[in-house]
Amino acid sequence: MTLLVSAATGHLGRHVLDALLERGVPASDIVAGVRTPAKAEDIAARGIRVVEFDYVRPETLTAGLEGVTRVLLISGTDADRATGHRNVIEAARAAGIERLVYTSAPRVDEIEYALGADHLATERAIAESGVDATILRNNWYNENYLDAVSRAADSGVIVAAVGDGHVASANRRDYAEAAAVALTTDDLRGQTLELAGDVAWTYDALAAAASEVLGRDVAYQAVSVEQLAAGLEQAGLDAGTAAFVAGIDDAIARGVLSQTDGTLARVIGHPTTPLIEGLRAGLKG
Repeated sequence: MTLLVSAATGHLGRHVLDALLERGVPASDIVAGVRTPAKAEDIAARGIRVVEFDYVRPETLTAGLEGVTRVLLISGTDADRATGHRNVIEAARAAGIERLVYTSAPRVDEIEYALGADHLATERAIAESGVDATILRNNWYNENYLDAVSRAADSGVIVAAVGDGHVASANRRDYAEAAAVALTTDDLRGQTLELAGDVAWTYDALAAAASEVLGRDVAYQAVSVEQLAAGLEQAGLDAGTAAFVAGIDDAIARGVLSQTDGTLARVIGHPTTPLIEGLRAGLKG
């Protein structure tokens, strides 16, 4: 069985490669799909085959999938990511791929939010393709908060428009282990899983965690979505991007990241990484 990990030079992709190797998958059975192979020399040095795999260039997808059995499609970051995802899905269908695993976003079929739209479109495209698939709806990464905590070292505040919304985050490594399970076993075949950390925390708890790891008082400063968008524009973001970022906070306030039922911990066989541990390790790194 040959496993392709797309976006393999990204943070999550590299963790998935590690998780596969730790599960005993031979390096020769792993393919790293990357946009720029020259940036993956360290991966190739581990005995992993590196192929060009650019979501917006279908010819690279067809070539990259030769001899591949199962594929992890890590969601892209391009503005029109849904088109790139559809290209990968079509290439996987045409190549007769046995299993497609996709990293989606939380509750995309329950709560409407800008970030979720492309993920929902991708999930629907997978269903329409007929490809055997597993959908992993990853909650937030603890690492997403490293920048905010780093800024709080100077400012003493974490500004957000999430109200009293909750976030059930875990480390990227936890989600990577789940992806490795989905790729290497049949345990999650045909399933759509909401994956999240064991604890759903508030931004007051985030501020308390930041206070502990930084060794100084940090407070959560709640603002409105409109105030946040205006502040982001003042900081240099264009209006569209500022509205998009503020919209994510609005979705958090509406509960998009609040659910946790222990599924991720059950899949990986151990508790997920607590927020404070993720922050502490990330800041040291």
